[in-house]
Amino acid sequence: MPKETRGGARRGPMRMGIEKPKDFKKTLKRLLSYLKAYKISLFFVVLFSIASACFAIVGPKIMGNATTEIFNGLVGKIMGTTAGIDFGKIGGILLTLLGLYILSMIFSYLQGFIMVGVNQKISFSLRESLSHKMHKLPLSFYEKNQTGEILSRVTNDVDTLSQSLDQSLTQVISSITMMIGVIVMMFSISPFMTLVSICMIPLALLLMGLVMKRSQKYFKRQQEYLGHINGQVEEIYTGHEIVSLFNQEESALDQFQQTNEVLYQSAWKSQFFAGMMHPIMMFIGNIGYVVISILGGWLVIQNQIEVGDILSFSQYIRNFTNPLTQIAQITNLLQSMLAAAERVFEFLEEEEESKICETSFDSLKAKGEISFEHVKFGYQKDKTVIHDFNATIPVGAKVAIVGPTGAGKTTMVKLLMRFYDVDDGKITIDGKDIRSIKREDLRSMFGMVLQDTWLFSDTIRENIRYGKLDASFEEIEDAAIASHVDHFIRTLSDGYEMVLNEESDNISNGQKQLLTIARVILKNPKILILDEATSSVDTRMEQLIQNAMDHLMEGRTSFIIAHRLSTIKNANLILVMKDGDIVEQGTHEELLNKKGFYAELYNSQFEEVA
Repeated sequence: MPKETRGGARRGPMRMGIEKPKDFKKTLKRLLSYLKAYKISLFFVVLFSIASACFAIVGPKIMGNATTEIFNGLVGKIMGTTAGIDFGKIGGILLTLLGLYILSMIFSYLQGFIMVGVNQKISFSLRESLSHKMHKLPLSFYEKNQTGEILSRVTNDVDTLSQSLDQSLTQVISSITMMIGVIVMMFSISPFMTLVSICMIPLALLLMGLVMKRSQKYFKRQQEYLGHINGQVEEIYTGHEIVSLFNQEESALDQFQQTNEVLYQSAWKSQFFAGMMHPIMMFIGNIGYVVISILGGWLVIQNQIEVGDILSFSQYIRNFTNPLTQIAQITNLLQSMLAAAERVFEFLEEEEESKICETSFDSLKAKGEISFEHVKFGYQKDKTVIHDFNATIPVGAKVAIVGPTGAGKTTMVKLLMRFYDVDDGKITIDGKDIRSIKREDLRSMFGMVLQDTWLFSDTIRENIRYGKLDASFEEIEDAAIASHVDHFIRTLSDGYEMVLNEESDNISNGQKQLLTIARVILKNPKILILDEATSSVDTRMEQLIQNAMDHLMEGRTSFIIAHRLSTIKNANLILVMKDGDIVEQGTHEELLNKKGFYAELYNSQFEEVA
C-alpha cells in the first residue's frame, strides 16, 4: 500500500531504559507459543550454543598444559634432568587449542545464523498479525488512541522484542553453559581454590543489586522524559507556523530546555550507574586474580597442582565473572523484551469489529434505497447523541444533512458505513439490514469525498488508481477528465507520473480535492458521501469542485454534509438535524417558507434570503 501523507503518521518515542511487563508469566507463555513453531531450529541453536561454549571452556585447560610443559622443560634444563623444552609437544598442544577455538567459532556462527532466521520469522509473523489486526479494529479504537502510540506497537515494540530475543536467548544458553562448564573445570583443577572463588559471588551479586536498584528510577525517568521531549519536538515542528505567528519561539525554547534538562540529569545518572557494572565486575575479578595467584603458588609448592593450572584457573575466573555480568544484563533485557511483547499482545487482543450474522452482498446489484428506522446511538452507553432518527432516501436522491456543530451529521454517516453499530433501530439498504451485510461488501458500495483530503506519497496516477486498483490508464484519464483535474495534471512536468511529496504540499488544497473526486469517480460507487468537500477552497475552485461533484452525483444516491447552505439548494431532500434528531425536512424552498430552524441557519449566513 502507498504511504499516507496527510498529517503524517506520528512515530512514538523510542523505548529506552527498563520497563517491566505487567504479567510476566502470561506474556512469557504466549511468547513461548510463538517460539514453539520453531522448536527444531531452536534445538539446534541450543545444541550449537552449548557446543561452542564447551569447546571454549576446554581452551584454558589446554593452554595451562602448554604452560606447564614450558615450565617443566625450563626447570629440567636447569636441573639437568631433561634436554629442555619439548617444542614438538607444545606445538601439538597449541594446534589442538587452535582447532578447538575454530570449532567453537563455527558452532557460534551456526547458532547465530539459525537464531537470526528464527528471530526475523517471528518479527515477520508479529508484524503480519498486527497488520491484519489493524484492519479489523473498530473506528472507536483509533479515535481513542494516538497514532504515535499505535505505530509504536508495530515498529518500536516489535523491534525491541526482535533485538532482545536475538541477544537474550543465545546469551542465556551460552552464559549458563559457560558457568556450569567453568565450575566443573575449576573443580577438576582444585576444589579448594574453586570454593574460595565461589565465595566472591555473593559480593558480586550484592554490588550488582545495589547498582540496579539505584539506576532503576533514573531509567524510568529517562524513558518518561524522552517521550515528553519527542512529543514537544513533534508538536512544535507540526505547528511551527502557529508558534511563529504568536511569537512564542522563546517560550517553546524555554519549555524544551526545561524538559531537556530533566532528561539530561536522569540520562547521565542512569548511564553512569549502568556503566558501573563492568568496573565492579573487573574489580572483583582482579581481587580473584590476586587471591588465586597467592593461593595457587602455595598449592604448587605443596605439589597439589601444576604451574600451568594457575594460568588456567585465572582464565576460568575471568570466564566465570563474564557470564555473571551477562546474566545481570540479560535480566534487564528480558524485562524490556517481555514488556514490548506484552504491548504487542495487548494490541492483538483488542476487541475487533463485531461480525454477527454477516452475509455476502453483491454491491453491483445494489440500487441505493436507504432507510433509517428509529435509529438510536451513543458513543457511550449513558450519553445518547442520536435519539430517534427516521428517514427514507429514494434511489438516486441527493440528500443534504445540515445542522449546527454536534447535531449528529457525521455520526449518521459513520453509522451508515458501519464504523459504529446502532444501539437501537436499524438502517437498511434496499430493504436489507446493514448489520447483516459484510462490512467489506457494504463499504464497497460507498464513495467518500471529505473536507480533509487523503493522498499518498506516490504518483498522481497511483493516487487516482487507489479507487480501483485494476483500472487501466485510459480509465484513470477518463476519471481525471470527469473531475476537471486532467488539464492541471498535464501542465505538470511529469504529468500523471508526478510524485506527491510527504505532505503533498506541492499542489493546492483544491487540486488535492479534485484528485480525490477523480478517485471516487473511478470507483463508480452506488452511494456517495460528500462531507464539506468545498469548505477549504476559494470561490473559483469551489465552483470547479462543485461541477465535478455534480457529475459525480448523477444517478447515485448522495449524502451531502454541508455548513455552507448555499451549496445544497438543489438537493432533492434536506434533513435538518438538531441534538441528534431530524427537526425539519424538505426542499430548500419548502424549508425557507416554513421559517423554522433551517431558515434561521440560512439567514445567519446571509443578510438577505437568496
